[in-house]
Amino acid sequence: MTTAMLITMMLGFVLSVSVAVSIGLAAIVGIQVNNAHMLISVKEMFNAINKFPLAAIPFFILAGNLMETGGISRRLVEFAKSLVGGVQGGLPMTCVLTCMIFAAVSGSSVATTFAVGAILIPALIKHGYPTSYAAALQATSAELGVIIPPSIPLILYGVSAEVSIGELFIAGFGPGILISGALMVFVWLYCKWKGWGKNDGDGRLGFFAATRQAAWALMMPVIILGGIYGGIFTPTEASAVAVLYALIVGMLIYREISFNDLIAALRKSVVSSSVIMFIIANAGLFAFLITRAGVPEAIGHWLEAVLQSPAMFLLGVNAALFVIGMFIETSAAIIVLAPILAPVAQHFGVDPVHFGLIMVVNLALGMITPPFGVNLFAACTVANIPLDRIIKHLVPFVGVVLLCLLIITYVPGLSLGLRDLVYR
Repeated sequence: MTTAMLITMMLGFVLSVSVAVSIGLAAIVGIQVNNAHMLISVKEMFNAINKFPLAAIPFFILAGNLMETGGISRRLVEFAKSLVGGVQGGLPMTCVLTCMIFAAVSGSSVATTFAVGAILIPALIKHGYPTSYAAALQATSAELGVIIPPSIPLILYGVSAEVSIGELFIAGFGPGILISGALMVFVWLYCKWKGWGKNDGDGRLGFFAATRQAAWALMMPVIILGGIYGGIFTPTEASAVAVLYALIVGMLIYREISFNDLIAALRKSVVSSSVIMFIIANAGLFAFLITRAGVPEAIGHWLEAVLQSPAMFLLGVNAALFVIGMFIETSAAIIVLAPILAPVAQHFGVDPVHFGLIMVVNLALGMITPPFGVNLFAACTVANIPLDRIIKHLVPFVGVVLLCLLIITYVPGLSLGLRDLVYR
């Protein structure tokens, strides 16, 4: 059964069938080969999405779209520019910092790419940066959207591996800050070397003026994250609060969201949420079948025999996830692999929260690596260039994130220090 499922899934990928449909067809083939009743598919697909924490996904997606439409993202850009935009290379650093702040509410890297990229990619091009560099920078910076909490992939990992989402969120700050800091240092040095960005400070607001203008926008992550960690509401409830706040600020305070804009944001959010939920449903059925077939136990025993130490296990898993992330959508990969790998990681003494950050950061790299990097497609759409043009500038960014991944993997305190301080 497992062989038939894997062959069907890989055949679907080769034929360019969508990831969700390929996984679903593979699961149906597995049911047929096992002579099981087809009602299992309906039951398990429903069970996969019938989980309260998953309600956060459509709300966070809608919050991100409302932030883009309501002028919140534009004001966050001006605020970030007032902080770092005055140095050479300040505009690329603004891109990274804005994505970091925006990610603290949206939870989605694709939403971050469109919302921030629509403002900063044209600004970077206007200041003399190559279009391909601007697109590569935006795609990489937006990856912070799935690492800085709240994060949709972290929610999916928590649901799939039965790990506290609150602990995952607070553990995500260390890796997120590390990656954003490393990217800011890299782009600053790179711009110094290339001689780019000497006039990046032109037209930027002063710090106090930008802060005053962005005050309502900056309160959004404070309210959301403060509410979660203050015990006022759960991460799922926080997503609804984010939508309400973005709606009030965009419609009543900034007055940039019209009724037609609201309808368009709702329609866009429904489509994005439906895609993710369809992937979750199909991947949930697939994971149920391979678990019943004993695949997780078999993989666990094989890994124990081949990889004799936790360090080797983490290295092997990172290598495998990096390749998998290139071809399989992040959400689907997490839902299928988390129930398999998390128990094995615990056997090797790896904290499941730490392993969740390793897994999400690694698979997030798939969003900026060809051939199926969704952030790349989004950034190329905004910049209006073909994918092949940004590869040259993308490689160094991938290298920076890979270096950060190694640090996150082998320095667990980076992820667990804050978690242990708060929860233990």
